[in-house]
Amino acid sequence: MLQPALAGAGMLLLGGRAQAGAQVEEPLIDSVRTALSAAVAYGAPPVPDFPNTEARLTYLRWLGQMSHRLVRRKADWTERKEFLQTIWYESRRAGLDTGLVLGLVQVESGFRKFAVSPVGARGYMQVMPFWTRLIGNGDPSSLFHMQTNLRFGCVILRHYLDRENGDLYLALGRYNGSRGQPQYPRAVFAAARGWVFTDTPVPERSPDPAKPAEKVPGGP
Repeated sequence: MLQPALAGAGMLLLGGRAQAGAQVEEPLIDSVRTALSAAVAYGAPPVPDFPNTEARLTYLRWLGQMSHRLVRRKADWTERKEFLQTIWYESRRAGLDTGLVLGLVQVESGFRKFAVSPVGARGYMQVMPFWTRLIGNGDPSSLFHMQTNLRFGCVILRHYLDRENGDLYLALGRYNGSRGQPQYPRAVFAAARGWVFTDTPVPERSPDPAKPAEKVPGGP
């Protein structure tokens, strides 16, 4: 069964400007179009759901760690939390590594919600407008909506990964429109290393220096 996946034109950041690649629109067979359309139309909000308390605590530690790394790019805590929560939700829903998706967003847009490339790719994951016509509501402006953009990106990257039989190097090349060339995959892999989650509980600072700090789930 086809899993959700990301589609957008990749780009490298030069001087803070979105420099999207030349991704080519490809015809989709009806079954693929239907599956991708259903994936992006799924209406559930990005609210984490945990099978047990430990899973929830692991998520909170991840959120705290990623929030600390992202604070220089997104200073507002509410905005930062909403973005990370959505990244976590949409990447896992598409069966993608969350750190990889964060690395891709860093390379594509520098975490800028309203980034636009010279060829028209939009938003965090630099999704090309033609995808809204192929599998969305036909409104390119919707790609500036955070969850919509991240969902399209993750759904279509998954699509490319499936097309390439799990080869992430080639899938990223398709995303960027540079299949088989090393520059873009290497840039994403390098950026993703900065978003690796090390699951170590963060000790809480005690107000009494003589009292040992207790270990609790990390948080911003």
